[in-house]
Amino acid sequence: MRADKQREVNYKRRQLLKSLVAIPLVSSLSMIPSLSFAAYAASGDKRFILVILRGAMDGLAAVAPYGDPALTGLRGSLLPAENELHKLDSFFGLHPSFSNLFNLYQESELAICHAVASPYRQRSHFDGQNVLEIGLDGPDQAESGWLNRCVPLIGQSNRKNTSASPAMAIGPAVPAVLLGDAEVGSWAPAILPVPSDSTMARLQRLYSEDEFLGAKLEQALLARDMVGENSMNRSRRPGQNFNVMIDATAKFMSQEHGPAIAVMESNGWDTHANQGATQGQLARKFTELDEGLARLKRGLGTSWNNTVVVVVTEFGRTAAVNGTQGTDHGTAGVAFLLGGSVNGGKVLGQWPGLASGNLFQGRDLRPTTDMRSLFKTVLRDHLGTEMNKIDSIVFPASSAAAYLDGLV
Repeated sequence: MRADKQREVNYKRRQLLKSLVAIPLVSSLSMIPSLSFAAYAASGDKRFILVILRGAMDGLAAVAPYGDPALTGLRGSLLPAENELHKLDSFFGLHPSFSNLFNLYQESELAICHAVASPYRQRSHFDGQNVLEIGLDGPDQAESGWLNRCVPLIGQSNRKNTSASPAMAIGPAVPAVLLGDAEVGSWAPAILPVPSDSTMARLQRLYSEDEFLGAKLEQALLARDMVGENSMNRSRRPGQNFNVMIDATAKFMSQEHGPAIAVMESNGWDTHANQGATQGQLARKFTELDEGLARLKRGLGTSWNNTVVVVVTEFGRTAAVNGTQGTDHGTAGVAFLLGGSVNGGKVLGQWPGLASGNLFQGRDLRPTTDMRSLFKTVLRDHLGTEMNKIDSIVFPASSAAAYLDGLV
């Protein structure tokens, strides 16, 4: 166990160092963190937003298979009453906290993939997240993330200016999915007060003769103008930070010359104890996510019509409730695909069943869809990436992850 812990510490150190290197100006302009050193792409109409839920969201709670006769015996006190669910059909129902997602489903702007997982089959958070983000069969098999490998391949028809990266990380560090050789932008909310206009004017004069720093400072100032100072200086009440990330993402992605790709994260999904059913920590996280995604749609405005949002987590949770009224690390879970470009109103994937003989290793929902199938389909059918390059560069050795026709 001690060796595993040291491996996790070493991994996190490597990821931190790589994410810091990826943030432009971090050493030269760290006195103005509110500007977040963003670089921009001038993209076409198509938008792709990846939301990573860290900690492993409970897919069986998010989208309950109430039609499976084994569910009640496994879940007990963690299961909302059937009449409280937002019923999608005669088998699946959304958690009561997902009222906005239910509306999107009814409007055919939300598709749900159940029993989905990455190729990872163990239960370590950092290994599971690593496999999810590098897009390969096991952890630590690459130094680059699959979305970074895709950046140079984005279809030319979707980019008006190929001199800048089309991808943006929204948050305090660049996630592993965007790390690699391709340059990406980043933005994070302010920790310190925003510098005054006079201070910024002096910095502009100071860096005006520096080709690299001068350009980066102008990009940072553009980030401040696009997102707005108010959103970068909000207090950090519970759930507020997620709304700040949502607002920033919406502002960047709705700009005519904004990025085509954005990645943001939400933490706090590890519910080992006191998970709750319609009340409690998980219900609060569901509400935060539900309201945040509705907020994203409002913020994107007409850009929503050309957007695909994919919400994923590193793995699911156990089928049965544990002794502390929570759920432990599992395998298959749920992914959400939403946006004006999604052919929604359906639940994707083959349901494996919750009977004891159908569970993976006798405890988890069995995976029937490779999560890379979702990513590959969005890259090909939405962003216009060539299929042969997806299969050889972005997701090599993923032939078992089939494309899904008619998703976007």
